[in-house]
Amino acid sequence: MSDIEIQPSEQQFNVFGEKLLECSCQPMTGFYRDGLCRTQAHDVGSHTVCAQVTSEFLDYSLQQGNDLITPRPEHGFDGLKPGDRWCLCAARWLEAFSVGKAPMVVLEATNRVALDIVSLADLKKNALDLV
Repeated sequence: MSDIEIQPSEQQFNVFGEKLLECSCQPMTGFYRDGLCRTQAHDVGSHTVCAQVTSEFLDYSLQQGNDLITPRPEHGFDGLKPGDRWCLCAARWLEAFSVGKAPMVVLEATNRVALDIVSLADLKKNALDLV
């Protein structure tokens, strides 16, 4: 799956090779629903990009067939609203980026495995946490 070897969950790193920081616990995000954009081989979507979603991105995602807005209480999902942080699939973020609809990202909370799909340069263009 990855040119970058996926480490055990407690050893995963961000795009800078440092400790992977929390993306969001309100709402609870991540493949493991633990607030971190951790991944593993069964995460075929590579939910590794920590993004702060916008209404433009949520509408775009809905148009692409991925409804992140509608609550799904049966899955413990309250639906996202603009400003929420969420671990996005790296390919969906890149797709949105290519059409000018990608949300901003938190690099320190974005898993380095995302770099198999998205370039660091592109992520930096939409980074919230660069000075």
